[in-house]
Amino acid sequence: MRILVGMSGGVDSSVAACLLKQQGHEVIGATMSIWDKNTQFSGNPHMDSCFSPHEEQDIEAAKEICRKIGIPYYVIDCANRYKQMVLENFKSEYKAGRNPNPCVVCNSYIKFGALPQEAAAQGLQFDKFATGHYSQIIFNEETSRYQIVRGADQTKDQSYFLYRLNQEQLSHILMPLGAFTKTQVRKLAEEFGLPVFDKPDSQDFYSGDINDILQNQPQPGNFVTQDGKILGQHQGIWNYTVGQRRGMGIAAERPLYVLGFNKERNEVIVGFEEECGRSSLTADNCCWSAIEKIDAPLECEAKIRSSQQPTAVKVTPLENNEIEVIFFNKQKAVAPGQSVVLYKDDVLLGGGIIKKSA
Repeated sequence: MRILVGMSGGVDSSVAACLLKQQGHEVIGATMSIWDKNTQFSGNPHMDSCFSPHEEQDIEAAKEICRKIGIPYYVIDCANRYKQMVLENFKSEYKAGRNPNPCVVCNSYIKFGALPQEAAAQGLQFDKFATGHYSQIIFNEETSRYQIVRGADQTKDQSYFLYRLNQEQLSHILMPLGAFTKTQVRKLAEEFGLPVFDKPDSQDFYSGDINDILQNQPQPGNFVTQDGKILGQHQGIWNYTVGQRRGMGIAAERPLYVLGFNKERNEVIVGFEEECGRSSLTADNCCWSAIEKIDAPLECEAKIRSSQQPTAVKVTPLENNEIEVIFFNKQKAVAPGQSVVLYKDDVLLGGGIIKKSA
């Protein structure tokens, strides 16, 4: 089988390519270029992020790894589509007072969309597209649907970021690392003689000041309590996220947390830890993966953050492709704009964008 592997220059994609070649497949390496060289940012982002002016160094690393493995290598320009789909969404969501997850959007439209599509448009022929994600894809014969299953290393599981992939995409995707732990992958990289065996993991999609991307002018407003008491002033609600505890500069008897926002009044609502718990949320723009949809209340598990262990919930379908999720145990930092992702026995059912919480 001829397999295109998305190469980042890191240990995971490198080992994925080595394993596939070891299995006898014809492997091609490709890196998506997403940095617009005309971008003028005032900051200096670290190298450990996906969207970075240091992208050329990652490309050189991926190129050298492919040379060492003995596979052809290509750079696929996805910068324009990344700007349109990921960065514009990021800007509009923050300006609307929500906290988006750009990795979810990127996976759906760019990494598993634009990259293989552009590669094929350039004449590259391949049967499957593979990545170094720590998740598993299986085909359920009973339901005739592809399913995403949490990775064996659940501390590194990346299924949360993949819930918006559709059945057509999943039918062409391989994830060779799903059954491995990160420790095993680093060991394999060392055995394969890869110089990146001890390279640190990338941390976020952008490690600089998000105002570099948003390009917003300061918009002073108030920090307020839930009953409206003014505690201080901020320079823009986009500088804060729900659940944030530091960086507000407010003197208080106990630590304060960001509880939410009132965009119309340009207010950041803050409170003490006991005020952070939420019993439910409503999500819209839902996507279903292992199942076609839900048409009746369902008990399952949910994650509202990628690093969170799934927690027990009851999900009820609503109109307009929305769901209500009731937590069996109150949850903190339920942030509108982020994703709620649903699981049953480690199988990803689907998810949606958090609209509001209560």
